[in-house]
Amino acid sequence: MTLHQTLQSTLEQWKEISGLDYCLMTLEKKVEISTADKKLPSEKKLQEFLDSSSLTCSYSAVHLFKIHSARVPVYLLVVWGRSIQAQTIGELAVCQIESLLAAYREKTDKTAFMQKLLLGTYNSVEAYTKAKKLYISAQARRAVLLAETKNGKDESVLATVRNLFSAKSKDFITSFDNNTLVIIKELRSTDTEKVLEETALVLVDMLNTEAMTPAWVSYSGIAENLEELQTAYQEARTALEVGKIFNSQKNTFGYNQLGIGRLLYQIPLPICKMFIDEIFQEHDLDSLDEETLRIIETFFKNNLNLSETSRQLYIHRNTLVYRLEKIQKKFNLDIRTFEDALTLKIAMMVADYMKYTKQHRKSCSAKASTIP
Repeated sequence: MTLHQTLQSTLEQWKEISGLDYCLMTLEKKVEISTADKKLPSEKKLQEFLDSSSLTCSYSAVHLFKIHSARVPVYLLVVWGRSIQAQTIGELAVCQIESLLAAYREKTDKTAFMQKLLLGTYNSVEAYTKAKKLYISAQARRAVLLAETKNGKDESVLATVRNLFSAKSKDFITSFDNNTLVIIKELRSTDTEKVLEETALVLVDMLNTEAMTPAWVSYSGIAENLEELQTAYQEARTALEVGKIFNSQKNTFGYNQLGIGRLLYQIPLPICKMFIDEIFQEHDLDSLDEETLRIIETFFKNNLNLSETSRQLYIHRNTLVYRLEKIQKKFNLDIRTFEDALTLKIAMMVADYMKYTKQHRKSCSAKASTIP
């Protein structure tokens, strides 16, 4: 819920309880929230009150109050009511609104601090000093999770993530773009990465069922203190990228479970192209039809077992052998042998990496060209 929605809900509750009407205005005398369509004091009276040192004043059945945030006036509250208690009720409403503003300001300051910390803006001394001022534990165990959705970061996505994490006041939710949410989760001393894996699975399931959007969730290793959080953020980003490239059939990716994809991700693209050209020569993987690719993937999944592969694909064993021999003739790789199977598997992963990188660069260029 946004600050505006929170304030509107608060004033509506006050109206229901007290029977009075309220209007919240900016210092420029613009109406932000109103519980009734009633006539406001004249602009002259409003300005006189704002220019005065008084915190409150009354005009017949209208009461005016100044609302402060960090000791600075930010709003003007108008309360309509002829009862003796109207003034007191207005003062109580001011206290609650100022408390809400203080809580929102504290939350905003902490979130901004975490964003800068993840991006490496602070050095060690600055980070620990700022954390102390914001009452953020410097030695707590934490991990970073990234949730990327295919449909973008709309209100239903935010609500789903907040339902899972916001109840825990020591967790932080922020973002750096329109598609990815960053969750900084505080862990107990006994929590392991298994807890992060379970959390990622729950989050993917909730986004699918409640926000109705497919999602990928990655998670870092465990950071033992504030200094390690920037590294944890980079780990989560790497896990998301590597996972989407090499494990597209999965939705959750842990940094310490990336397998061979971790190595391939660090190979320069010119070396990757050289390797692909060496293996496939004048051919490429795009020349294979979907059925052949499905046969290869199923064969690998079944540890090169012909009988089990043919059973799962509902084809005769001899038909499978024939299809594998066609692949051998085309690429000069007999994937019934371990060495050639390994070569083709790595080549397919490298090809996926190159394709993803090319598409990603094209997407980044398209976005850059739309920036004025």
